[in-house]
Amino acid sequence: MKTIQTASTTEGRAQAVRPVQTPKPEWLKIRPPGGPVYADLKAQLRQRGLSTVCEEARCPNVEECWGGGTATLMLLGDTCTRACSFCAVKTNRLGAELDPDEPAKAAESVELMSLDYVVLTSVDRDDLSDGGAAHFAACIESVRSRNPDTLIEVLIPDFSGEEGPLATLLASRPDVVAQNLETVERLTHPVRDPRAGYRQTLDLLGRVKRLDEGRLTKSSLMLGLGERDDEVRAAMQDLRAEGVDFLTFGQYLAPTKRHQPVVRYVPPEEFDRWREEGEALGFRYVASGPLVRSSYRAGEFAIRAVFEERRKSSSPSSDSVARGAG
Repeated sequence: MKTIQTASTTEGRAQAVRPVQTPKPEWLKIRPPGGPVYADLKAQLRQRGLSTVCEEARCPNVEECWGGGTATLMLLGDTCTRACSFCAVKTNRLGAELDPDEPAKAAESVELMSLDYVVLTSVDRDDLSDGGAAHFAACIESVRSRNPDTLIEVLIPDFSGEEGPLATLLASRPDVVAQNLETVERLTHPVRDPRAGYRQTLDLLGRVKRLDEGRLTKSSLMLGLGERDDEVRAAMQDLRAEGVDFLTFGQYLAPTKRHQPVVRYVPPEEFDRWREEGEALGFRYVASGPLVRSSYRAGEFAIRAVFEERRKSSSPSSDSVARGAG
């Protein structure tokens, strides 16, 4: 796909662009998932009526992640109350009724898949008074109770910038808290729903650290939406200013022709450069590549190494120190 620079108005808002359509480059071509581990886990999940984001989002890394003990589960239903232009999740003003059995189902899924590392994410639920925070926290607690050795990352909503729901979620003590910046500040709208915001995400990530200093945080940026290099660097600096520990970069791919268009296919060598720049800025780990997604096994492996270091330097009897405090 040819590069097309996104124009901007005097107010700095991105204008629509119409990219030139060309075939995907070789580095974005993937084979369908397979292998005995993937097939067996998929069959067992279907038998129990369980599902994962890995499958529903057609993640290109699903076979690698499942084979390495990592998966992502979606909570709070399958209907989002927001409508980001890059996302294929169905939307409505009201989300689905919460499933009281979901915490137990999530814990069962983690046990069934023998996960070393699980990512729990959710749709946005602006229709709920707490944004779904209490239900999310119950799922975290259930997963940990049944799978005490599994590290839990949560990719959370922004809870409309309110501190109360965030505090409720943090009380369940997830190991890593993530909220995706998604794109650079200039392109935040129209890429993200108007109720989401660049500064709102940064504020949330910084607030996690203020409420729970030792909690590890993570964010992600999609490339190929028309961003400039200086804007990517500014976003990285803004994330580091809020103490964010981990960062991922991946190629944006439009789910359908109705979604935000791809402006450019970013070559692998540029992703390598962003990884090097991120590490130089002080991120503990940067996963960067065309097929990298916010939940990615290589990243989870590196995050696990951080916890191993914490365990070695902490008292053997203090799990709170090893899993979260400082």
